[in-house]
Amino acid sequence: MATTHIYDVVVMGGGHAGIEAALATARMGFRTCLVTQNLQTIGQMSCNPAIGGLAKGQLVKEIDALGGEMGRITDVATVQFRMLNRSKGPAVWSPRAQCDRGLYAREARRTLENQRNLDLKQGEITRFETAGGRLTACISSSGHRFECRAAVLCAGTFLNGLLHMGDFQTPGGRVGEAPATGLSEMLMNHGFEVGRLKTGTPPRLDGRTINYSMCEHQPGDGRIIPFSVRTGKPIADQLSCHLTYTNTKTHDILRSGLHRSPLFAGRITGRGPRYCPSIEDKIVRFADKDRHQIFLEPEGWETFEVYMNGFSSSLPEEIQFEALRTVHGLEQTEMMRAGYAVEYDFFPAHQLHYSLETKLVEGLFFAGQINGTTGYEEAAAQGIIAGVNAAQHLKSEPPLILRRDQAYIGVLIDDLITKTPDEPYRMFTSRAEHRLILRQDNADLRLTELGRELGLVSDAQIDSYLEKKQKLNEVRDFLHEAKLEELSESGLLSDPKLKGSRFAAILKRPEADLQGMIQDSPQLGRLRDMKLPEEQLSAVEMDIKYDGYVARERVRAEQAKKWEDVSLPQDLDFSLVHSMSYEAREKLNKYKPVTLGQAGRISGVSPSDSSALLIHLKKSGML
Repeated sequence: MATTHIYDVVVMGGGHAGIEAALATARMGFRTCLVTQNLQTIGQMSCNPAIGGLAKGQLVKEIDALGGEMGRITDVATVQFRMLNRSKGPAVWSPRAQCDRGLYAREARRTLENQRNLDLKQGEITRFETAGGRLTACISSSGHRFECRAAVLCAGTFLNGLLHMGDFQTPGGRVGEAPATGLSEMLMNHGFEVGRLKTGTPPRLDGRTINYSMCEHQPGDGRIIPFSVRTGKPIADQLSCHLTYTNTKTHDILRSGLHRSPLFAGRITGRGPRYCPSIEDKIVRFADKDRHQIFLEPEGWETFEVYMNGFSSSLPEEIQFEALRTVHGLEQTEMMRAGYAVEYDFFPAHQLHYSLETKLVEGLFFAGQINGTTGYEEAAAQGIIAGVNAAQHLKSEPPLILRRDQAYIGVLIDDLITKTPDEPYRMFTSRAEHRLILRQDNADLRLTELGRELGLVSDAQIDSYLEKKQKLNEVRDFLHEAKLEELSESGLLSDPKLKGSRFAAILKRPEADLQGMIQDSPQLGRLRDMKLPEEQLSAVEMDIKYDGYVARERVRAEQAKKWEDVSLPQDLDFSLVHSMSYEAREKLNKYKPVTLGQAGRISGVSPSDSSALLIHLKKSGML
């Protein structure tokens, strides 16, 4: 019999966005219910069981600093860790962890079940009820009514999801799971604009049938750096990944099946990720390439299943199998699961406020792939922001809106809202113009105090943070004040020309290394006795080495912030600003930016259009 449940917040979907959203609202004191189609798939890693990577690692660190759980769960489930981009500047270093798929999901569910104020329910929300433009209830397919004052929709790839493998098509959000139907149509009836996107996944292999001696060994880093500041001692054991390559024979077999590819036959209409194309797309777009790299990545401690990273495909299963057996090391391999593509509905994010609340229905928030992103990390980042702001909405307090110079999360949400990507959006370090001050090692220094103000950061986390902050400041102050008086026996600090120089000045030299200086210099014994972790010393070193660049970056950020402080009237008719281009007026009327800074970042709005708008505001007495 259908029943009525009363909650403050309902979160729809148990993926990475839903997990963070539900935990945030519950921890901020609101009775929350997470409703998902299948409780057994909470925290499921639908594609590669890996967290982090280029720019994505920064997102995970920021989620952790705000009090979210993705980083901590990753540390529990890590099977291999690597810090990417170490050969480049520290602004683009990014942590990445290969995870145990099953362990990650189990820890995610355990975390949800142990959270006060949070209930888990299995069901499918198919419609909403509103009154006066405000959300009042969510209704399940079985008729259960969840009365609430706010809701976060985290639908992933399930909205009218359609799976493709060669000539075969079947409705589904991912293989073996039914799509969510009815929600898209209901939202369109409310006036929402809907689009269509596509993503895909590669075959999974039986690791016992792989000849790893034919592949390049890819070990993890010698030392695992935890994603979460709450992780004590990380695991020491790691599993190896391996690298191999396709070849011309592989490509010939793939080409033979292109006529049966749903991508090339036109059966897939949604736009896929340009930066992560399927293998059949690669051999067409990069026809001059004789090979493409394939990473063989383990799926966990207690399984032989291996993820074939770089071989995403929606070709017929037999073509996939024949082609992969031409790859070095895979000549005798067995395929456990074939790759496939999934097409799904999304709702362009210009229909959202920066809080991720929809403009058309008060109290309804969107997070994750429904906004046009791809990736677990982008979803979780939106989830925690949507959850926080659902709680802020219920408290009638200002929303949490992170600036582009404050967090990668701010870059992510601003890009989604102002640029409305026409392909699945993935975070890159190149998207962040202030990336030098948004490093992965200082996320806690940027955001922990903010998380504490919101009620998400525990006493233990804030105490640890304050202790770390004090120690880092102590180290910085010492290096800026102390001078080299006693030369070391060897190394950089044995140079008589450096005597009398402040240690901070010496550290700016290209060949200088803080850890080496601490080991060599008797004067730095005080710092040696502090026994700070390697990553904390590296953070101090980077701050000192790049402080001139960072200072200039902050000046640019402050200049940009001035435009963010210029609010635009929400009833402003941009078509009346005749000195702007037609495209700019059309885009601005569609997107309805809230500040002059946001207006200037919208695609099609030039600097001269921004200047014309500013002049119009002044002449009209709006400024």
